[in-house]
Amino acid sequence: MWRHIASNFLTFLVVIVFLTGGVILWGQSEYNATGPLGDPICLRVERGSNMRAISRRLAEDGAISNGTIFRVGTEYTDKTALLKAGSWLIPEGASMSEIADLITKGGASTCGTEVVYRIGVNSAGVEVRELDPATSRYVEKAAFTPGEEDAPALFQSVRDKADTRYRIAMAEGVTSWQVVNALNLMDVLEGEIGEIPAEGSLAPDSYEVREGDTRESVIARMREAQDVILAGAWESRQERLPLDGPYEALILASIIEKETGIAEERGQVASVFVNRLREGMRLQTDPTVIYGITKGEGVLGRGLRQSELRSETPWNTYVIPGLPPTPIANPGRASIEAAVNPEETDYIFFVADGSGGHAFAETLDEHNRNVARWREIEAERSRE
Repeated sequence: MWRHIASNFLTFLVVIVFLTGGVILWGQSEYNATGPLGDPICLRVERGSNMRAISRRLAEDGAISNGTIFRVGTEYTDKTALLKAGSWLIPEGASMSEIADLITKGGASTCGTEVVYRIGVNSAGVEVRELDPATSRYVEKAAFTPGEEDAPALFQSVRDKADTRYRIAMAEGVTSWQVVNALNLMDVLEGEIGEIPAEGSLAPDSYEVREGDTRESVIARMREAQDVILAGAWESRQERLPLDGPYEALILASIIEKETGIAEERGQVASVFVNRLREGMRLQTDPTVIYGITKGEGVLGRGLRQSELRSETPWNTYVIPGLPPTPIANPGRASIEAAVNPEETDYIFFVADGSGGHAFAETLDEHNRNVARWREIEAERSRE
């Protein structure tokens, strides 16, 4: 009898083992299978939250099929204690395993609210925007000009959230003075900037920052990025350029940046200046005259006077030969690359064509005809 009981018990154990193994295999399969989420969502994890609460929210949002499997899976893979506060973009069809990785790996939030501090040529502004998970596009929620307008209530509320991200967007062609002035108005940063960085030494780009970062550290990142860009461009430059080293390339790039209204024209604009340098002709470019007046401290805000075109400053290329002694702005990568790899043309003149671009010419007669057409366009516009 005891032998019969023992045999039945062993059979029972075998069945339990097989059932348990089957459940485990099924759970593993579910944990790694494509998830039920039809559209991306932005999952916000509050500080102090736990995996149980998050699994419940994920199930309610239709991102996972079984909260228990999700919790067991995160415990089995030692992720339960690694939950990170922030806003995390959960893509369509993400598996439980993938979701667990997304909400435990840390780093900057991948969705939610972002505050963008824009440093533009004509103004600086602040934009509060949110990522729409369905389109992966940012939607502006509020905007204002610091120092001129009061910050909206929404800005104040997102500043109090731990998962708000911050970004500095520096436009091509801004001056170092404008950058420092804008950074000083950013309440997310700390510390002082010892001196205005050398003109042209900062790379226009988008820089993610964290609350408490120092202004000097941001300047250092911008300077380091520009050094890398300039060194790489100079290394791949054309032969026989009329430029004495990378610094002169940076100076030329800043002029190209300020003269180019249409990105596709950079190579042609660069070719005009390179051809003029080769021929020993003065560059005769208005932005250098403006820089001689403003020293990069703000926008002139009016047209140039004839007396200013004739006035001698270190930067006035109507008066001085060759390049000015320093850049006149911070050029972007594309203008730096155009300066060292200009298009092969015979152009030595250009003038605005009324479309935002330029009309280029090889001879003075052709240039004069282009100027006459531009004057006609100006006259027509003044009558409208």
